[in-house]
Amino acid sequence: MENMNPNPDDAAAAAMTTAFDLNLRHLRGLLSVQEHGSISAAAAAVNLSQPALTQGILKLEHQLGEVLFERRSEGMVPTVLGSMVLDRAKACMRHLGAGSRLVAGADFEPDRRLTMTHLRAFLGLFDAGGFSAASERLGLSPAAVHRGVRELEDALARKLVERRGRGVQINFAGRRFARSCRLAIAELEAALSELGLDPHNPVIAIGTTPLARAFLVPEAMARLVAEQYPAGYRIQEGSWGELVESLRDGHIDMVVGEVPPDAAPDLSTRPLYTEAPVIVAGRQHALAGRRDPPADALARHPWIIAPAGSPLRAEWERLFPAVHPQVPIECGSIMIIGRLLTSSDLLTLAMPDQVALQIRTGLLVRIGEPLTGSMLTIGVTLRQSWRPTRAQSRFLDVLREIAQGVGADSTRKTFIDRGWV
Repeated sequence: MENMNPNPDDAAAAAMTTAFDLNLRHLRGLLSVQEHGSISAAAAAVNLSQPALTQGILKLEHQLGEVLFERRSEGMVPTVLGSMVLDRAKACMRHLGAGSRLVAGADFEPDRRLTMTHLRAFLGLFDAGGFSAASERLGLSPAAVHRGVRELEDALARKLVERRGRGVQINFAGRRFARSCRLAIAELEAALSELGLDPHNPVIAIGTTPLARAFLVPEAMARLVAEQYPAGYRIQEGSWGELVESLRDGHIDMVVGEVPPDAAPDLSTRPLYTEAPVIVAGRQHALAGRRDPPADALARHPWIIAPAGSPLRAEWERLFPAVHPQVPIECGSIMIIGRLLTSSDLLTLAMPDQVALQIRTGLLVRIGEPLTGSMLTIGVTLRQSWRPTRAQSRFLDVLREIAQGVGADSTRKTFIDRGWV
């Protein structure tokens, strides 16, 4: 296997390669070459002939448009990019192995029994919710999707899909296996992204809670757009509890928003800054201009409160521990809340970033001082096993840069007090 630059045909093939075009057996062979340092030893370990393994690695290099190994006196040595691909391939196999063990037992070998055709059909069905919809989404015939899922179930000796009349339902084992499959594919997609082969530039998938979607997340995206960083963005909004399952499933790369006090063992958190909620009203409100209204004055007015289980709901309940004021509206949308406040005597509790624009333009006003006894931590929640690509790392860096410029112990307090809230 010579060390040479890929020819134009390799580059063209690589430009059209997706994670599902890669061969699991070839990826396992790639890892075996790294482990054993030679084609002959690796071929014996994976039960392939030397010519078959050599052709498999050459095909991978052709698909990726990169040389993955150099032949040296000490054996087969990965190139710099080859090492990156190997790391991602190893993580892919780790996720796939974990999922397979859950449904098929400890001795199951996914690289020998499963194919990318199986995984593509199953994940397509999982996402689309039906064979016809999966067929249309994947550009395959319904028979091909049926066959791929059936062969997958046969290989695992486990039912993943329950037929319900004309519809289908993914059972518990199927949902667990789908999560592992998606995380495995995500590792290969990350490798393609690092090689510059992601046709979408690549995409950074961000989950944002109501506390971060008004300023922090759009500010980070705006900065990367301004510096013309080659990346696209996909945003999913929701509460932390709603988003964390999408994070675990690999649908999103991170959750930006409030940081839970105790993250689960499979998650890690990166706090960015702390912030105090504020009481907000329309500019016409009777309490507008009051710097320190007493609790009984606040309790005499009706409130809009956040949904149960949200951080702002908990803070509001701490604000009124004994007798709650009238609460005609429960709402988590700051757009709806802002419109209600401008034409009523309602009050609400919000984070400064959520209402900064409306306050700066004079539509809303802050009542009293920030509730500094109820500081909330804003940050990022990640999967423990997740390793960011360059684009994802840059986004995390920008989040930190913003936090350093707007943190509670830096210039952010002045920025809010004088310019925004």
